[in-house]
Amino acid sequence: MADETTINRLNATAYAFPRLEQTFPTLTPQEIERMRRFGELRAYKSGEALFETGKPGPGMFVVLSGNVAITIRDGLGIVTPVIDQGPGQFLAEIGQLSGRPALVDGHAEGDVETLLLPPERLRALLVAEADLGERIMRALILRRVSLIQGGAGGAVLIGPASAGNMAGLQNFLSRNGQPHHFLDPDTDTDAADLVARYSASRADLPLVVCPDGTVLRNPSEISLAMALGMIGAHAHDKLYDVAVVGSGPAGLATAVYAASEGLSVAVLDSRAFGGQAGASARIENYLGFPTGISGQALAGRAFNQAQKFGAEMLIPVSVKSLDCSKASGAFALSTMCGHTLRAKSVVVASGARYRRPEMANLEAYEGRGVWYWASPIEARLCANQDVVLVGGGNSAGQAAVFLSAHARKVYMMIRGGGLGASMSRYLIERIEATPNIELMFNTEVIGLEGVETLERIRWRSRLAPDEFSLPVRNLFLFVGADPATGWLEGCGVQVDRAGFVVTGVTHDESGRPVPQLETTVPGVFAVGDVRSGSVKRVGGAIGEGAQVVAALHGFLADSASPSL
Repeated sequence: MADETTINRLNATAYAFPRLEQTFPTLTPQEIERMRRFGELRAYKSGEALFETGKPGPGMFVVLSGNVAITIRDGLGIVTPVIDQGPGQFLAEIGQLSGRPALVDGHAEGDVETLLLPPERLRALLVAEADLGERIMRALILRRVSLIQGGAGGAVLIGPASAGNMAGLQNFLSRNGQPHHFLDPDTDTDAADLVARYSASRADLPLVVCPDGTVLRNPSEISLAMALGMIGAHAHDKLYDVAVVGSGPAGLATAVYAASEGLSVAVLDSRAFGGQAGASARIENYLGFPTGISGQALAGRAFNQAQKFGAEMLIPVSVKSLDCSKASGAFALSTMCGHTLRAKSVVVASGARYRRPEMANLEAYEGRGVWYWASPIEARLCANQDVVLVGGGNSAGQAAVFLSAHARKVYMMIRGGGLGASMSRYLIERIEATPNIELMFNTEVIGLEGVETLERIRWRSRLAPDEFSLPVRNLFLFVGADPATGWLEGCGVQVDRAGFVVTGVTHDESGRPVPQLETTVPGVFAVGDVRSGSVKRVGGAIGEGAQVVAALHGFLADSASPSL
């Protein structure tokens, strides 16, 4: 798509690898010898492709002789050299644990001989060879991080920052660890030419150019995921031991512990791994992280860990319904993609969905000034501006502190008269010590105004009838969440009056003792925020995810035992 003068336009932007030795280690002959039993020999002629951007990756290559040039390419035809790798080095990044589409191109420079480890054999190596596996795993993760931070390659999002669902798509790709970059047609000639070529109206923006050259007009997240090959195609052909619905802290913990103990696991999530916790700017009260950790970093580590043990991550895949009749001998989960996934047991870890307050025209401004999370993408949009944040819980407090480092002022509106009952003390103290956060108690937002994007909010005190307005372009809503349990309707799983899943009923009809985390349907379990009576904390969710695995083993063992 780009001419010769643009092919190397980004060459001056060299990839920086601050941890070069860890990112691209060289294996010793002894280490390569230990790896041979996991791989198969493959030879390539000069110029031949070992792997190509956008096509399913075959696994990890260990270079035995010759050299391989690694380049990154985007849909505009712009190619950026990354690194050349030679004997003793290996070619892969974290996506090859599950055979995801390659994010870079690899071409032989001269004749090349390699040892290829397919994804399942690569995972076996990581588990069987602990010390060697640790070095390889660290390198695979660092390579993905470098690709994301490199600012080239991957999907290209084209349009003004305020166009359509631009921020939503950027957030979606970032949350799923997908390299991408953004071009504004007002300042970039190539982007302007592409918009003109496709006669794109404002409703068509953003355009998304995939690495294979496919152009999407203002796509949904599902459409974009399918075009990028993020969703596996063969999951519906298998029978899993466990299907985990939801990949927040509870679902990821279930996946890690269940897969590490030999169970076949499929994890389904409608948007991104991490759930609501994944959008948290900083978690400071989680055990073992005295300086805190972002929700994205914590979830990313768990996501990679689950893949290391062989859990199959199906994201984004929305579950439409659950059939508990076992007509086919297993639970059947129907997805919005039209497929059915079968599993011997199910763990409900679908958490909660962001609550939308009753407010006229709210939907019209979602993604156009109204946000339910606060990531670096939204922070850039409100740099040096006044913003309003509604909510008084820990998530609201973390978001307010994060945004205060970017916004000129953060108006924090709380319906109640204080924060002590809903927020951790350390957050209250930090908010009170932050000069550009203004606490507004007993207040609520009652209206939104703006032409295409949010321009002003109307608010009032709950103690007086007067109405006021603020000229702000960004409103952050952290007003709680409702349980995501609609997909369970009709399958017999009991929920409480608020919609949370009831677990641990003392005995079922057969008199069998019911595990604490099992629902009213044998073989269906619930963990984390979606469970009635749960603690609603990251640590509690992770604990339940680990705890439920023992109950899964018990159920699966009982199901496999012949009836007497």
